[in-house]
Amino acid sequence: MNETLTETRSVVVEREIPHPPEKIWRALTQPHLIEEWLMKNDFKPVVDHRFNLRADWGAVDCQVLAIEPNKTLSYTWAAYGLESVVTWTLTPTRTGTHLRMEQTGFRPDQQQAYQGAKFGWQKFFGNLEQALTRID
Repeated sequence: MNETLTETRSVVVEREIPHPPEKIWRALTQPHLIEEWLMKNDFKPVVDHRFNLRADWGAVDCQVLAIEPNKTLSYTWAAYGLESVVTWTLTPTRTGTHLRMEQTGFRPDQQQAYQGAKFGWQKFFGNLEQALTRID
């Protein structure tokens, strides 16, 4: 079997953010805050909860895989044939939080989805950083 057909790629975005993990966690897990920086949603921070993210271009079907408050959040991300997993990792630093997002599962034939995610997550991170300045 040709191994290259089963290899998948990941999109990773990492930022140092000058806010405590607890504040970023709220932005990642409270539906009204998620809507501010990502998409409309019916998210609940409960393992196995199925939810979707909605935008003008369509919807993403998701299911919560793991939650460790203020540290790790992981959920599936399925849309347009892409079956992937998004994992957020929050690590406290002296000046705030090191935030890491990794989306895994891009097959070689999903170049458009991969490039779209690389672009999209940069935009979402910018939106998240702006939203964090407005959150108490």
